[in-house]
Amino acid sequence: MKNPDHITGPAGPILEYIGLERINGPLLVVQGVKGAGFDEQVEIVTPDDKVRLGRVLSISEDVAVIEVFEGTTGLNQLTARVRFLGHPFEIAVSREELLGRVFDGLGTPLDGGPTFSEGSPRDVNGLPINPVARAYPEEFIQTGISAIDGMNTLVRGQKLPIFSGSGLSHNDLAAQIVRQARLLADDEGFAVIFAAMGVRHDEAEGFRQSFEESGVLKNVAMFLNLADDPAVERLITPRIALTAAEYLAFEQGMHVLVILTDMTNYCEALREVATSKGEIPSRKGYPGYLYSDLASLYERAGRLQNRPGSVTQIPILTMPDDDITHPIPDLTGYITEGQIVLDRTLARKAIYPPINVLPSLSRLMSDGIGPGRTREDHQNIANQLYAAYAKARQIERLASIIGEEDISATDKLYLSFAKAFEQQFLKQNDDENRTINETLDLAWQLVALLPEHELTRLKPKEIKTYGTKKGSASEDAID
Repeated sequence: MKNPDHITGPAGPILEYIGLERINGPLLVVQGVKGAGFDEQVEIVTPDDKVRLGRVLSISEDVAVIEVFEGTTGLNQLTARVRFLGHPFEIAVSREELLGRVFDGLGTPLDGGPTFSEGSPRDVNGLPINPVARAYPEEFIQTGISAIDGMNTLVRGQKLPIFSGSGLSHNDLAAQIVRQARLLADDEGFAVIFAAMGVRHDEAEGFRQSFEESGVLKNVAMFLNLADDPAVERLITPRIALTAAEYLAFEQGMHVLVILTDMTNYCEALREVATSKGEIPSRKGYPGYLYSDLASLYERAGRLQNRPGSVTQIPILTMPDDDITHPIPDLTGYITEGQIVLDRTLARKAIYPPINVLPSLSRLMSDGIGPGRTREDHQNIANQLYAAYAKARQIERLASIIGEEDISATDKLYLSFAKAFEQQFLKQNDDENRTINETLDLAWQLVALLPEHELTRLKPKEIKTYGTKKGSASEDAID
C-alpha cells in the first residue's frame, strides 16, 4: 500500500489510496486508511479510468472494508485507486428533475434526461421518524382494489406490505396500485416513488410502459435495479427512493406512496454481503441485524406533526417456498402495520388479484375509515364479510368430508356466498378501478345472499339503509 495521494475534488482535498489489501466478492479491503468513517462514500477508479461508487462497511484500526455497488470485476489489486470522499452516499433531488423520470438503482438517469443538479445533497441513509414527532395516520388512500379498500384499507403514513409467492401476480398488482392510487381530495398533491430491486428487463420495461400508457408516469419516479445489476447495488436503491420520497413529502408537502419490490432480493443481497464479511449467520443464513436493517427502511414511513406531507409504504416480498414464517416476512410483519397476503389457491382459480383476506390485515384500517373518510357502514360491512367468508371456508371443509348434500340449507347459502365473494368481490380486471362506494355497494349485494338473522355484525339501521333486496343484484352476484 502506497501512502495516500492528496487530490482536489469539488468539495476540497480528497485522500486517494493506491492498491488493495484484498478483493473478496463485492468487497474491497484497503489498509493504512486514516480518518475514514462508517457509511462514507467511496470512488474506485478502474484501470480504464472509469469510476465506480462504493461505501465503507466497516473500519477496524487502519483497515477499511468497502462494498462496491457496480461490482469488483476487472479491478486490479495492485493498481486500483480508492478515494474517500468524506461524506456518506448523497443525492441532490428536486421536484422538477424527479417526477416523470426513470433512474437506475443508484439514481443515474435511464431516460436520457439530466442528472440531478438542483437542491442540496441529502444523506440517503436517512433516519427513522422520531416517534414523538409522528402524527397518527388517519386518512384513506383509495387503490381501486376492493380486497384492499374494503377489507384491508391503506392509510396515509402506513406501511402495509404485500406477501406474495414466486410466480404470483404481485408485479401486476404493484403496477395497478401505482396506476390507480389516489386521494379522495383531488386538490392535494400526490406522487408515487417506485423502487424495483433485482427485476428482469422485461418486468422493468413492463412497469415503464404501464405507467407511460396510463398517463401516470408524470407523477411517478422509478428507480430500477435490474437482475443483472450487481446484487450489492440493491442495498442502496430503496434508500435513494426513500430519500426522494422524504423530500417530496416533508419539503414539498406532497403525499407520497412508495412501492418497494422485491424486498426478498434486497435481503438476499444483504446476506451475500454479510457472508463476504465473514459475519456469523443467524436464521437461514441471514445476518443477525436483518430486523434492524429492515426497520431502518420501513420506519421512514409516516407523517410529521405540523407538516402537510406523508410517506406511505407498500413493500412487496416473495416468500421462499410460500412460507410466511420465513425470516423475511416474519420480521417484516413485526415492523409493519399489517400485511396483504397473496394466495396460490386463489390464483389457480384464475382470481386476480389473488388476495386471501383471512390472513391479511391492516392494523390502521379502523382509523382511516368511517364518516368523513369513507362511509359510516364501512367497518361493520367489512367485519360481516370477514365473518361470513371465514364461516363459508369452514363449511367448505365440512362439506368435503360429509358431502354437500348433507349440510343444511343455510350452509349451502354460505357456499353460494363464498363463490360470489371470490368471483365478484376479490376478482377484478387489472384495469378495473372501483371507487370505495362501488366496493361497499358490492359488499352489500353479497351479504344479501345470506338470511338477515345471520348478519350479526350489521346494525338493523344499516341493513335498512344499505341492504339489497333478494332477487335483484344479489342473484347477479352469483351469476
